[in-house]
Amino acid sequence: MITKRLIPCLDVRDGRVVKGLNFQGLQDVADPVELARFYNEAGADELVFYDITASAEGRSMFVDILQRVAAEIFIPLTVGGGIRSLADFDRVLKCGADKVSVNSGAIANPGLIAEAAQRYGNQCVVLSMDVKRVDGRLHIFAKGGREDTGLDALEWAEFGVQSGAGELVVNSIDTDGVKQGFDLPMLDAMAARVQVPIIASGGAGRAEDFVELFQHPGIDAGLAASIFHHRQVEIGDLKRRLRAAGLEMRL
Repeated sequence: MITKRLIPCLDVRDGRVVKGLNFQGLQDVADPVELARFYNEAGADELVFYDITASAEGRSMFVDILQRVAAEIFIPLTVGGGIRSLADFDRVLKCGADKVSVNSGAIANPGLIAEAAQRYGNQCVVLSMDVKRVDGRLHIFAKGGREDTGLDALEWAEFGVQSGAGELVVNSIDTDGVKQGFDLPMLDAMAARVQVPIIASGGAGRAEDFVELFQHPGIDAGLAASIFHHRQVEIGDLKRRLRAAGLEMRL
């Protein structure tokens, strides 16, 4: 049985971790370095670091904060935000990232996925997708959920995997921050189209949401922010709960 993963997400803006609702109304949460240290000690399986305004602002990632975060943890670190070229991949990997998440940069230049996979390996390339329903269809949004690309999310996921993405992070804008559970219909549709690990993001509000999530085939990890940041759900307690439900977890 494949071990399921719990992954806290640090959404960083102006050097601080923030969180909003449906990608709107961002509020200050904590210092990213302190929070990274906490999650490393709390038993998180991995950590995701997003510079959430880098793409929208057309700038490179703030690497100084990233270096400080990477120095605090001994678990895999995925980094995204403002990744538009192989040079960006190279820069964040040298700062301590284990995997690089690309979103808007791949939409602007779809060939970037294959180029990065060929240079760094499929396991290093994570395709992150911000997905929202538009007239009953699943659309890909860019620039931190601000721009509807019109791309069909399922077709984009399939293209990304065929190009070499070794993992998908599927962010549901519809359920982001709502805390009413993951977008299971969308995730099931994704899992039916691709054969790489899927990290589910958006909607976690309680331990039961993760228990339900991991009953669905093809979902390898659950990513969450506010419920972990505010200690509404403790990672160690959640792992024990999931193992009691018959799921393989790293304790």
